[in-house]
Amino acid sequence: MKKFVNDPGDVLAEALRGIDAAYPDLRVDAANRLILRAQPTREGKVALVSGGGSGHEPLHGGFVGLGMLDAAAAGEVFTSPTPDQVLAATQAVDSGAGVLHIVKNYTGDVLNFDMAAELAAAEGLQVEAVVVADDVAVQDSTWTAGRRGTGTTVVLEKIVGALAEEGADLATVAALARRVSAAGRSMGVALTSCTVPAAGRPTFDLPDDEMEIGVGIHGEPGRSRVALASAREIAKLMVDPIVHDFGEPVGPAIVLLSGLGGTPLIEQYLLYGEIAPLLEEAGVDVRRVLIGDYITSLDMAGASLTVVKADDEMLRLWDAPVVTPGLRWGA
Repeated sequence: MKKFVNDPGDVLAEALRGIDAAYPDLRVDAANRLILRAQPTREGKVALVSGGGSGHEPLHGGFVGLGMLDAAAAGEVFTSPTPDQVLAATQAVDSGAGVLHIVKNYTGDVLNFDMAAELAAAEGLQVEAVVVADDVAVQDSTWTAGRRGTGTTVVLEKIVGALAEEGADLATVAALARRVSAAGRSMGVALTSCTVPAAGRPTFDLPDDEMEIGVGIHGEPGRSRVALASAREIAKLMVDPIVHDFGEPVGPAIVLLSGLGGTPLIEQYLLYGEIAPLLEEAGVDVRRVLIGDYITSLDMAGASLTVVKADDEMLRLWDAPVVTPGLRWGA
């Protein structure tokens, strides 16, 4: 294993130290392993809290800042944050208008966020939650009941974060979050496994001449393992299941193509060049595109495609200013 690590057991703590040193607009709570905005939540603003296992950066901590999250709870690599962490994040950012929890559909995340919400409610805090379950690859997976939560999470955090900045109340913010979640579909492909630092070896074996169709962001099995194919063929294997799952014309859409951590941008651009005409042919009216590493799986070579059916409000909020380590425009 060749990685920039000191002790594999200290990767998260030391990465948080680096984030704290790099971004003056953020504040790191090392004891609770939280990433927060440096400035307190303004009075009357709904706060957004998300989180999950580390190893998917910039998700979630890289999306803390103006126009997106107020706090992110960082679990160990591929391990859910604890209820105490999520509760501490909720307490830290609540300003009286309530808190929205944004949760990817993995069993540990759902259980721990649910427990944290119950504890917060017992203290008199208003908490709503949205669970993202957008992966069309499989119905149930290693760590989930139902579909996994993947790339739609990024789009949701951006859109809903913008609405929260405008001063919408908790019920309105939560309702939009559920609309975006329901409007998203994702599909991933892996060319290699990933290596968790504490394990020191690949999570699964994938021969050089094979690829995993529908892989999960923790290396969970997908739909099938097939012979390595061209980018044109891979694009079709990603687009077709998404279009089929919508079951109706998609129309205007926001599209995210995220590398999984080990795929160069030149390959991501090449792959999108094959994806774009397939989407057009299928009736997807692509209004916004985001390409790069936004939801990753450590050093996995591969990509995940997300299509979110977008109405005018979603498109407007997508264009709103955002200032985070992972996304930045319009400000």
